[in-house]
Amino acid sequence: MKAASNFAGLALAGTVLSLALPAQGAAAKAPECVRSPGQALELCTFVRAGQAYYTLKRNGAELLAPSALGLDFAAEARAAVTGIGNVARRSHDSEWQQPWGEERLVRDRHNELRVSYASTHGARAFDVVFRLFDDGLGLRYEYRHIPAGKAVAISGERTEFNFTDHYRAWWFDAHHHANLEALYRNGRLNDVATAELPFTIERPGTFLSVHQAALVDFASMYLERRGPGRFRAALYEGPDGVAVHKTGPFTTPWRTLLVGSTPGQLADSRITLNLNEPSKIADTSWIKPMKYVGVWWEIHLGKGTWSSGPQHAANTANVKRYMDFAAKYGFGGVLVEGWNVGWDGDWSRGTAFRFDQPYPDFDTAAITRHGAALGVELIGHHETGGGTENYGRQLDTAMRYYRQHGVHSVKTGYVGDGGNYQLTGGNGEVLRESYGGQYMVNFHQRVNEAAAAQRISVVAHEPVIDTGLRRTWPNMLSREGARGQEYNAWGKPTNPPEHVTILPFTRMLAGPMDFTPGIFDLTFGKQQVEQRVQSTLANQLALFVVLYSPVQMAADIPENYEKHMDAFQFIRDVPVDWERSRTLDSVIGDYAIVARQQRGGRDWFLGAVNDETRRAVTVPLDFLDKGMRYEATIYRDAPTADFRGNPHAYEIVRQEVGAADRLALPLAPGGGTAIRFRALDR
Repeated sequence: MKAASNFAGLALAGTVLSLALPAQGAAAKAPECVRSPGQALELCTFVRAGQAYYTLKRNGAELLAPSALGLDFAAEARAAVTGIGNVARRSHDSEWQQPWGEERLVRDRHNELRVSYASTHGARAFDVVFRLFDDGLGLRYEYRHIPAGKAVAISGERTEFNFTDHYRAWWFDAHHHANLEALYRNGRLNDVATAELPFTIERPGTFLSVHQAALVDFASMYLERRGPGRFRAALYEGPDGVAVHKTGPFTTPWRTLLVGSTPGQLADSRITLNLNEPSKIADTSWIKPMKYVGVWWEIHLGKGTWSSGPQHAANTANVKRYMDFAAKYGFGGVLVEGWNVGWDGDWSRGTAFRFDQPYPDFDTAAITRHGAALGVELIGHHETGGGTENYGRQLDTAMRYYRQHGVHSVKTGYVGDGGNYQLTGGNGEVLRESYGGQYMVNFHQRVNEAAAAQRISVVAHEPVIDTGLRRTWPNMLSREGARGQEYNAWGKPTNPPEHVTILPFTRMLAGPMDFTPGIFDLTFGKQQVEQRVQSTLANQLALFVVLYSPVQMAADIPENYEKHMDAFQFIRDVPVDWERSRTLDSVIGDYAIVARQQRGGRDWFLGAVNDETRRAVTVPLDFLDKGMRYEATIYRDAPTADFRGNPHAYEIVRQEVGAADRLALPLAPGGGTAIRFRALDR
């Protein structure tokens, strides 16, 4: 415990303490170690046989066996690591406030170990910064010996996660053909060949998840299995076979590992946010979380079209109808897809879109004037069809067009060919870029900065996976990056009930998701359950709490909500911005339960979603404020509810509760429970 013992009592609120140690010389063999502030985790690093390694223990038990560190460079022999040089330690404890989020105040408490590794190739010597939190770690590389402006090509990583026990895994394969929109598999750790991030594994009493943070100007990372329990970081390559082009000196994104005793501890971790830089937007007052409705689901159901013609859904009269509905029931905006020239023919090629040219039956000025009079905004939509160059040429014009018409948020889309995006090379050839490559990482950042310059927020579909950049760029409101509600309209099959019980502990660990909940007509004329929404109506209500997004679309069409006004009340009441969030008793793939307190208010909301097995779960209400009483309005499955044969059966009951009470939640197959706890004045 040599080095780790230096940390006893160092972490003080709002202070940062540093200690630089003298160089130990290239021949030093003793490991350098650091413990987390609460002493639960211990990380050590050492050099052996020309390679740098790290290990991780939790309460004395090994989580990661010796795992390699470093990067590989294209067309270069691997440089050997000769030893550990300078070492510096730092302890940090502070609190910062999100402008919006699942939690208003975020604590950043960690101990940091910076280690310099010497190399046989001096310019390939590198530092690793390890930050150890009580619920996990982050590590990143700094190649500071590469001369300024010197170009280098990174071919891959050596970074490993060498797990030491028989875990179960939740994953889908990397290089997915549909832009991260896959169903998760559950199996043995050694069944995994490749895995997208976040990659979550479990054994009794231990839950781990690998991800990345602050992904900027770099390729996205995924995992490859290299042996029993042994995984190595891999990077998406560009068309030239190189993963990352950089100039010296440079720093990589963070590689992260969340650690918890329960799935909820993973979900409630804020490590990813803490490893990102503070906001680069000084005034965030224009960034507004909201609930909205949209000209969207009707198109997925085939009741309208994106393309022009007699069934064109994005027409002025139809959009005004949605705006009237939004104003009547308190929604802040209306999303409209298919409004602009380019949807006719094979739009997925992405070369015909014009982002400042509406179809003749869509009067942007008249629509936005109508909305302004009602207090309802038009939410923009930019589908690129994977044609990034076409979009890039029009990007500034497109954002100015929206700014001129009072549009403050835009949904972007990148429906590419098998997750690849088309752009034109210098001599006219067509190149293909992966959704996780450095090019697309930089393109998404370019879009976001162009939007921010016009005070516009972004909701990205077919995105690069979120890595906490919403802290640095708070106008990055939400992303898709998983199988959302649209697959329940036309998926073959549609999403099974367990899907939404897995997302909180896999995809949602990356950040907010635009799932688009709230479908009330669950069958829409379909007889086969695999061709319609595989949930109950109460489950759809619960999703507004379970699957966090600061912009939530009530996705169904207006007339379906007006058939169930009592259930619709929960959607009208539930906030999208939160003071505190707690993930309660949950079992990945079986059920998930989340409670959140309204930001700036006293009310709490709870959502519980279930898989295909009927069950009853009892929840302690100790998350409620002590000494207060609440009226719980409970929207739950009726006793006969079942996603297969009776999905619309629900009931609403009320009872008075407090923090000392326990509440039984009967969950139907594919079912759920949504609760508003309204604080009572006494």
